[in-house]
Amino acid sequence: QVQLVESGGSMVQAGGSLRLSCAASRTGSIFRFNDMGWYRQAPGKQREWVATVTSGGITNYADSVKGRFTISGDNAKKKVYLQMNSLKSEDTAVYYCKATSKYRDYWGQGTQVTVSS
Repeated sequence: QVQLVESGGSMVQAGGSLRLSCAASRTGSIFRFNDMGWYRQAPGKQREWVATVTSGGITNYADSVKGRFTISGDNAKKKVYLQMNSLKSEDTAVYYCKATSKYRDYWGQGTQVTVSS
């Protein structure tokens, strides 16, 4: 069973930066993921998409983070990163890593990011 493990979540002041990492293990015969990305869920809200990077290196961002967050990935190593700059209190959430293979999606357990104003 594929496992995704996120790390890097922490508490930071508004305007600060954090870098999240996600690594996949037990990938078995999966050569590469179609894409890997980040989602987040704030208290009392639905999970929302943040950013995605495809196996070809194409990146896409939610409007709310465009210009502040940068996603990067190493599909061969099955790792994805999220550099978050100029953090705002509204970025406070649990951040989840997602990987999409040919057959299904995989999710990590999440890492908490708290931005204090």
